[in-house]
Amino acid sequence: MDEPIPPPPWMTDPATRAVIAALEAAGGPDCARFVGGCVRDSLLDRPVLDIDIATRLTPSQTAAALEAAGLRAVPTGVEHGTVTAISERRPFEITTLRRDVETDGRRAVVAFTTDWAQDAARRDFRLNALYLDRDGVIHDPVGGGVADARAGRIVFVGDAAMRIREDYLRVLRFFRFFAWYGRGEPDADALAACSALKDGVATLSGERVAKELLKLLAAPDPRAALRLMERTGVLAVLLPLAPNLPRFEAMVGIEGDPVLRLAALMPDAPDAALDLARRLRLSNPYRDRLATALDPTPALSADLTPPQVRRALYRLGAQRFGDRVRLAWAASGGPAEPWRGLLAQAEGWTRPAPPVTGADAKRFGVAQGPALGTALRAVLDWWIEADFPDDRAAAIARLEAAIREAKG
Repeated sequence: MDEPIPPPPWMTDPATRAVIAALEAAGGPDCARFVGGCVRDSLLDRPVLDIDIATRLTPSQTAAALEAAGLRAVPTGVEHGTVTAISERRPFEITTLRRDVETDGRRAVVAFTTDWAQDAARRDFRLNALYLDRDGVIHDPVGGGVADARAGRIVFVGDAAMRIREDYLRVLRFFRFFAWYGRGEPDADALAACSALKDGVATLSGERVAKELLKLLAAPDPRAALRLMERTGVLAVLLPLAPNLPRFEAMVGIEGDPVLRLAALMPDAPDAALDLARRLRLSNPYRDRLATALDPTPALSADLTPPQVRRALYRLGAQRFGDRVRLAWAASGGPAEPWRGLLAQAEGWTRPAPPVTGADAKRFGVAQGPALGTALRAVLDWWIEADFPDDRAAAIARLEAAIREAKG
């Protein structure tokens, strides 16, 4: 059933109106409607971050219409029907109405259509198959989408197993949308299909899986979704090593960072982190962060003294220290205040510069090489253990002694 809503501010913004006007100048009234997340989130009075538009125009017609209106057209996915319009420096993703011709569980061959119902029938969930026209009327071609959004139901369009076989990523998308929008008991047919077809997730590219997983973990409270993933066996496909759900659940109450929440699910083993990063093709910064966060040494506890905190901070760096503290906190099951105290100490500490440098050592006749490195490390270790004294004379004396020992 179609339903009118007050036009949201993003819809009446001049940048948006310019894009719709450009498309309608080429295709006439109702050749373009807003679709998917921006419609769903407007219906639920949630913030809208991305604006997607569906159109009866072909990609070439879309590009020509935009350029005729003085807007930039970027061919971001023409083979799948997508052109991105740039209006007042903002992107609008415009996709031609489509129907599936062939699917293999990872990618689809599509044909363009002018039928809104055919386009809706190929979408994943009913709450995502919603269209909003320029007059503020929500169109729900498959039925149930508006009611699902309001009730927090994640229901596949048509047959759940068929939708998943078209693209196995929809298994993860089900749990991601349940984490962000679901309430109450999950749809039984969807859950059964995800469980039965979970092994298809292993055929997907690491990049697609990682993107979906991190979006899921970024939800305000993904604990119920992760419990369902464990119950259906989907989590075991992603993380073959037994996931640490108790630590993860505690971490959700501590930190919203999806990378740290992923670390909380894993064992304290850098090698396991590196293996997961390879499989998911995580970026180098994410890979390194996971591996260093899950290194069990040095162990951190809630009763560290201020000098011990400063030593750990210097050796680990602020982010690694913070990650390790939060992981230890999540594993401890103890009160929060001591851990918050450690984090507060870290926030208030500025890392001091080393007391001596290679230039100082060279003044004592030490050339570049192992002896120089040994001497500098010895002074640095003394300085850290002594709690970073601001005493250059003492540091120079230590350096002289270290050089003599290195030479001798």
